[in-house]
Amino acid sequence: MRLANPLWLWALLLVVPAVILYLWRERRGQPVITVSSLARFVPASTGVRVRLRHLLFALQLAALCLWVVAMARPQAGSHVRQIDINALDIVLCLDISGSMQAIDFQPHNRLYVAKEVLTEFIHGRKEDRIGLVCFARDAYTECPLTFDYDILIEFLEQIDFGDIPDGTAIGMAVAGAANRLRESEAETKLIILLTDGVNNRGQIDPITAAQLCATLDIKVYSVGVGKKGMVKYPVNDPVFGRRFVTRQSEIDEATLTQIALITGGRYYRATDAKALANIYDEISELEKTPVQVEQSVRYEDLYRWPLLLGLGLVLLQFGLSATWLRSQP
Repeated sequence: MRLANPLWLWALLLVVPAVILYLWRERRGQPVITVSSLARFVPASTGVRVRLRHLLFALQLAALCLWVVAMARPQAGSHVRQIDINALDIVLCLDISGSMQAIDFQPHNRLYVAKEVLTEFIHGRKEDRIGLVCFARDAYTECPLTFDYDILIEFLEQIDFGDIPDGTAIGMAVAGAANRLRESEAETKLIILLTDGVNNRGQIDPITAAQLCATLDIKVYSVGVGKKGMVKYPVNDPVFGRRFVTRQSEIDEATLTQIALITGGRYYRATDAKALANIYDEISELEKTPVQVEQSVRYEDLYRWPLLLGLGLVLLQFGLSATWLRSQP
């Protein structure tokens, strides 16, 4: 709250002489009769109207004070935040091929841990648009760029093996993510690629997709997940049921590194859940969104309320003086 013309409040000092003048006139206007004794007079009870005879003056005085306050122009202020965001658009590329079932991120498989880490990464962003692309034999957009992180996480939680036929189309995934960012007006555009395999499907190879990203000024952070050497994979055997087999973990680190170098990003290798979480924390720190906040105060005039209230008091005073508190001649 503030007053636009506070000097008008000095006019409230007129209340003091007005009260003094009223009291002086009230005392001077009362007739005085001198008698030797009051024994013969029966004391008359003081009625309500007599007790409220000063109400009319009080209403006039209150109206005057309200009008003075109205002239001072009280204003209510509300803070306005203007946020200038150096916009950042991110597309998360998630490998959901069969190899992501490997149980080397105990006690869960790679996809389960990746989804948990991505959820935490999404929660850590504030002003960025984020999208999600999943891939196996082919790639598809699970969620377009959005500020609605709750919807994005809901889509992420629904992802499972078998949504796409098995395979690893890294080039198609990067190209699909780049297509989502192609018309973005963000100053910074990122793709965070997470995979545990070697490109073996798709019409676009990873290097061509990386060159496309470089042309569109899109940076790619590539993350290879999985322990080195032999790891256990679950297999559904029609005879013996679900069992585990040991296979060699194959990640094309050379290609993933080249993708990152071509686009100005970085390549990371995560061999356990903690390392994967640290990688996404590091990417989040590297790609912070600069936010400039300008605060201002927007004021709204409130003079109408004391003005109208004062007018109401004057009308009430006129009404009472003409009816219930009418003075007799």
